[in-house]
Amino acid sequence: MTHPLIMVAPNGARRGKADHARLPLDLADIVAEAILCHAAGAGALHLHIRDVDGAHSLDAGRYREALGELARTVPTMAVQITTEAAGIYGPAEQFACLNALRPAWASVSLREIARDPDLAPRLYALAADQGIRLQHIAYDRADLDLLAQSRAAGIIRPEQDEVICVLGAYAPPRAGRPEELAALAPALDGLRLGLCAFGAQEQACLLAGAGVGAEILRVGFENNLLSPDGSPWPDNAAAVASLRHHLERKAA
Repeated sequence: MTHPLIMVAPNGARRGKADHARLPLDLADIVAEAILCHAAGAGALHLHIRDVDGAHSLDAGRYREALGELARTVPTMAVQITTEAAGIYGPAEQFACLNALRPAWASVSLREIARDPDLAPRLYALAADQGIRLQHIAYDRADLDLLAQSRAAGIIRPEQDEVICVLGAYAPPRAGRPEELAALAPALDGLRLGLCAFGAQEQACLLAGAGVGAEILRVGFENNLLSPDGSPWPDNAAAVASLRHHLERKAA
């Protein structure tokens, strides 16, 4: 039986050391966390980088440095960059990052890129032409409907069929719940599903996603700091190891 790929998102764009002492911000910490999480069962890393002040960044130079170091230290771990705006960047800057970097894999928010209807087709064409694997971020059913419309219009290519659905929200805070999947299911036909979730039911949401065929389960401090019993995880690797354990038990 093929298990879903576990992807770790160890930091995100918004949280800092005040939220959790083990949340990695600089490159050395990100690499150290990646090594631990890969050993615990994560096959992929969702990469956010920070600037010198610890703020979210889409700097291509910083990304190149991080990708190079991760390729050297954890060569068997897939790495996905984010183009997340985080309230800082516009579509032109997101496109510029992707164009300058041309990574193997990137996540792109459907609603963020749709803010510039003229640029969106160029971004999806760039990814298709350069062989960049895209994972569309969908925060709700409206985003999935936008994905369907864009695919029908030929803006998003047929092979660009990978989506990660987000259960719950960061701001205003809302914990994800496994039952939210049912409302999204009708819009997922023909798509390769990934899943992440906010709050202490993160693991329950991910296991429910595995049950409906999700190919990628994203876990980590970007979305959630709490174990299923409500206590803080000691680190990202603990969250990865626990998810891996429960997936293996479920498959046994």
